[in-house]
Amino acid sequence: MTKSNLDNLIYLQLLLNVDGIGTQKIFELLSHFHTSENIIRASYDELICVNGITKTLANKILTSTSGLDSVKSAFDKELNKLDKIKAKIITYWDKNYPELLKHIYYPPLIIYTIGDFTDDDKYSLAIVGTRIPTSYGKFQAEKFAKELAEKKITVVSGLARGIDTVAHQSAIKNNGRTVAVIGSGLDVFYPPENRKLFEKITENGVVISEYKLGAKPDAQNFPKRNRIISGLSLGVLVVETKINGGAMHTANYAIDQNREIFAIPGNINVAQSEGTNTLIQRGTAKLVMNAEDILLELELKLKPEVGKNIPRPTEDLNLFEEKLLNILDNNSKYIDEIALAALMTTSDCLVNLLTLEFKGLVKQLPGKVFMRC
Repeated sequence: MTKSNLDNLIYLQLLLNVDGIGTQKIFELLSHFHTSENIIRASYDELICVNGITKTLANKILTSTSGLDSVKSAFDKELNKLDKIKAKIITYWDKNYPELLKHIYYPPLIIYTIGDFTDDDKYSLAIVGTRIPTSYGKFQAEKFAKELAEKKITVVSGLARGIDTVAHQSAIKNNGRTVAVIGSGLDVFYPPENRKLFEKITENGVVISEYKLGAKPDAQNFPKRNRIISGLSLGVLVVETKINGGAMHTANYAIDQNREIFAIPGNINVAQSEGTNTLIQRGTAKLVMNAEDILLELELKLKPEVGKNIPRPTEDLNLFEEKLLNILDNNSKYIDEIALAALMTTSDCLVNLLTLEFKGLVKQLPGKVFMRC
């Protein structure tokens, strides 16, 4: 790490220690001052010119600079500890920061990792669920993680007991990559029985945390880390969860992040199925029965070779349906545009497009926009 990068990290850490300064405030400040060093060198009058920086916050920033030496000393110690456990510290602006994670609300500006991200991790799916799964839930988590690993899809989860553990283990067992997002420092193993699993993940995957070394697995950390689980993924598969379970929080983050949500249906008389069945009932999640259901839904976001390996429906089509399929491609088209190209009325187009949608050949997007699956 260069001295310039090290200094910027220290300045960034100093700013993040200021009560009231978070991701959005940092972005506003950097947009105005361009570097973290310029921020801490700024005057009171310069600071209050920045959008969202109140007089109180400006004074807090100015006061914080007196603690620069102590922040630097603590940071040097942390870097030494990180080196001992072969961990890295990555900032939002570094090239190896996960691209998908950059595009969520409130991305972590600093992350700590053991293991290395690869290009394959751009094609990730989160598998989440209850810490107390049924036998059915364990079976499904293992099955889906296996099928995804075989398709070279990275499995993301939270290293918690239950569904998370099964998903990580299945991905590893089937020679797949897996990423674990934890709610403590990288030197704190939680749950303790997953220490060996933690170590196995780092051999062909990544363990990631936004918390400093030594941070305890406090209850409030886990809902917050769930935004990273969904943020690293193209979609989230909820296996089993109660209606108020942590996996439901992850699904809510996925909605905010414009990620796909999938759910496995369960027994209506079992508490662990309340959340998944509700997600399906509300239309929030797509009901899936195997990994191919997920891959078909995500096909346009995945590697071409993944999509090519998925069997396509071979339905008999009438002349109108064939005509519409020839007009549609992977670029979305409005219904009026399709009708004009097909020389058909809008109503006739809609009838045939609906049939094609039932056959799994066409996907309808909001605003009467259609595209081929």
